[in-house]
Amino acid sequence: MAIVIGADRLGNIENLLDECGLSVLKHITGRSPKAQAGNMVSMSHAKVMILFTDFVGHNVMRNFRKQAKKQNIPFIACKRTISDVARNLERYGFM
Repeated sequence: MAIVIGADRLGNIENLLDECGLSVLKHITGRSPKAQAGNMVSMSHAKVMILFTDFVGHNVMRNFRKQAKKQNIPFIACKRTISDVARNLERYGFM
């Protein structure tokens, strides 16, 4: 299971995650002020957190990175492109 932050729609990225044996546990678009505050997200079943850097700011990224580190799950920051997501998933051993 993956927590995805950023982007309004995931498109083909959801299919890529399925191919890697991951499903989307939670998708946070990052548009709402609550999401931008980086409120604590339940990660009890998450295997990875993916944040799209072209859709959120530095503070949002910092807050979610801290959460992932605190809960000891991999944090992937990448652009919202299939190739970038695939490359990062491979780097962390999900492909």
